[in-house]
Amino acid sequence: GPAVSKFEENFARRMKSRHAIGVNSGTDALLLTLYGLGIQPGEEVICPAFTWVATADVIARLNAGIVFVDINEDFNIDPEAIRAAITERTRAVIVVHLFGRAANMAEIMSICAERGIHVIEDCAQATGAEINGKPVGTMGVAGCFSFYPTKNLGGFGDGGMILTDDDELAGRLRIYRDHGRDANNNFL
Repeated sequence: GPAVSKFEENFARRMKSRHAIGVNSGTDALLLTLYGLGIQPGEEVICPAFTWVATADVIARLNAGIVFVDINEDFNIDPEAIRAAITERTRAVIVVHLFGRAANMAEIMSICAERGIHVIEDCAQATGAEINGKPVGTMGVAGCFSFYPTKNLGGFGDGGMILTDDDELAGRLRIYRDHGRDANNNFL
């Protein structure tokens, strides 16, 4: 409703993103993003081995291959481990900004851009974190946030948000979040 729309507008403005799409959880933010990017069974998604189960669970739900890689001393995914894990089937990397600490996005984006691999930022524990003034969640193709009560921007129950500057992806995500209905309540 209108309260969610207003929150989406305010969140997008605060996070310096073109689109903010509210969803029911951080898990669904990740799942819908992978689905919206067209991740198919048998394709691979790289993620850190040190993360909450939801990060890998959403990959498994799409019957894609989960490729776990190690972390650095800062608890964030190791860019060199990403580089070593990439295969011809790698379609995406989920970066988890853990404990409010931002991952090395410059290096990760460079590695993935060379190979046309999508970068998704899991910002469930890093709402408000920045790298050189740029909010986490705005560097990859999408940033996924959780508003679970224990998060640093927790809600009364559960909730999530997806940030993206990709107009096409944002349009798909808005339709997917509501069982295929558009803004006029028409099923597509």
